[in-house]
Amino acid sequence: MLLRMSSLLLRTLRDDPADAEVPSHKLLVRAGYVRRVAPGIYSWLPLGKIVLENVARVVREEMNRMGGQEVLFPALLPREFYETTGRWTEYGDNIFRLKDRKGGDYLLGPTHEELFTDMVKGEFSSYKDYPVTLYQIQTKYRDEARPRAGILRGREFLMKDSYSFDLDDDGLKRSYEQHRETYIRTFDRLGLDYKICFATSGAMGGSASEEFLAPTPTGEDAFVNCHHCGYAANAEAVVTPAPAATPLEGLPALQVLDTPDTPTIESLVSLVNAEHGLDITAADTLKNVVVKVTTPGSDKVETLIIGVPGDREVDFKRLEASLAPGEPAIFEAGDFAKHPGLVRGYIGPQVLKDLGIRYLVDPRVVTGTAWVTGANEPGKHAANVVAGRDFFPDGTIEAAEVRAGDACPRCGNGLSIDRGIEIGHIFQLGRKYADAAGLDALGPDGKPIRITMGSYGIGVSRAVAVIAEQKFDSLGLVWPREVAPADVHIVGTGKENQVEVAVQLAEELESRGLRVLVDDRPSVSPGVKFKDAELLGLPTILVIGRGLSQGVVELRDRATGTKEEIPLAEAAERVLAACHN
Repeated sequence: MLLRMSSLLLRTLRDDPADAEVPSHKLLVRAGYVRRVAPGIYSWLPLGKIVLENVARVVREEMNRMGGQEVLFPALLPREFYETTGRWTEYGDNIFRLKDRKGGDYLLGPTHEELFTDMVKGEFSSYKDYPVTLYQIQTKYRDEARPRAGILRGREFLMKDSYSFDLDDDGLKRSYEQHRETYIRTFDRLGLDYKICFATSGAMGGSASEEFLAPTPTGEDAFVNCHHCGYAANAEAVVTPAPAATPLEGLPALQVLDTPDTPTIESLVSLVNAEHGLDITAADTLKNVVVKVTTPGSDKVETLIIGVPGDREVDFKRLEASLAPGEPAIFEAGDFAKHPGLVRGYIGPQVLKDLGIRYLVDPRVVTGTAWVTGANEPGKHAANVVAGRDFFPDGTIEAAEVRAGDACPRCGNGLSIDRGIEIGHIFQLGRKYADAAGLDALGPDGKPIRITMGSYGIGVSRAVAVIAEQKFDSLGLVWPREVAPADVHIVGTGKENQVEVAVQLAEELESRGLRVLVDDRPSVSPGVKFKDAELLGLPTILVIGRGLSQGVVELRDRATGTKEEIPLAEAAERVLAACHN
């Protein structure tokens, strides 16, 4: 492949786009790889399209290597497939819905579990047909409320989704591990720095789930990391170690305290310590947060109370993950008016059983722990409110914010909190979609076997942005060779013979199997050409400049910044060696 910049559809920009916040967005636009069409929707220019295809090629090669079979589904999908699994309503406002001229309901596919399941059901019937893994690389659509960061979070994006179909849970575990190893090879080839994190399944359903997160300061996902044992988890999936329960015998009786004018946890702690002789911190108080939970497709609204230690806030992303597919929202004044038994600002768990309200608590709230919490009367709190004696939670929930220094659930050492971007996600779905579709195989005894499934995704277009997010410097992009739009960028500076030599070298290297970009623009200054070469970020740069009169050219390594003058006669061999190193 030989690309000539004199005829290439490419225009670089000096300034960052006004709406760009993260490095990848700024650089991909400035370098002429993508252009914005609408919020969350981008066009790919020639060099960007090559990078996108290179990423897709690596993903495809590794999927084929593990035995996956590629298929392709339509993006326009009828409603009935998603009604069967309940996801037509579960997705809410997050999908694009439309009607045809006859009034039929359709959606633009955000993910294709239902279609894959239907395909396998239609083609396979015997246990001898399994296991099988199918995948596609296709454009997906999600109606993001706030598209941001260029192609990192768009409304239209390219994704690889694959699905494994097995006869039993052991087979599912093997397929899951095969995908896990395939993802490791894929992201290693793409040159990405990544972390494998425990995760939640969300609307996908299923049990075991892991995320591949690329650490970057601009990442929208927080994840915890233990540098002692290697434990890592998405913030929504962090498990809180529960302390051991303690005996109830000998604990002091519940005591109601006058606590006027204590609108905050801090003011409550200060008052009870000063006026009631207590010696507590915010961590000894029990904060009770009231939410209303709706279930997609249902008119029912549940009142739910979440109890967390008072020194922590409820993390709504963790709460949403724990309650999915239920959708929580904070109680407002009008909601409290309908529940006179809930005294706003003074709610305690002591009366919740009588009120018939479900109460879920942080795992640190165990039998025998004593708390200062609301007394269910205006201006009053209660001390020595003991779990397992004065109140009985209906269960635990992971909803409290996670902090740096919290105990690792695996080894007990302190956790650190970093930020990252999701580049892949793998799920053990189980039988959710097989149950909905009635996907069975006839076993050797003639009896039906319900198939179990796994789901595995890689954001292909997002991976382009993540690579850009991790591989750049003050001058521009620094592409790994595997995904770069070309192996070498040959720059012929101003004089005519320098451009001619650049083109001759480009043609020779292209004939010997390299992908070459040559800057043969006749009326562009050397300074602009050098800046463009750094901005575009190809791994090897060969400059045909003033040294040509002495028979030398300059070989640059974009990643390390090293420069070396080499004889023109050796240029082709040296470039080949650099590209094959």
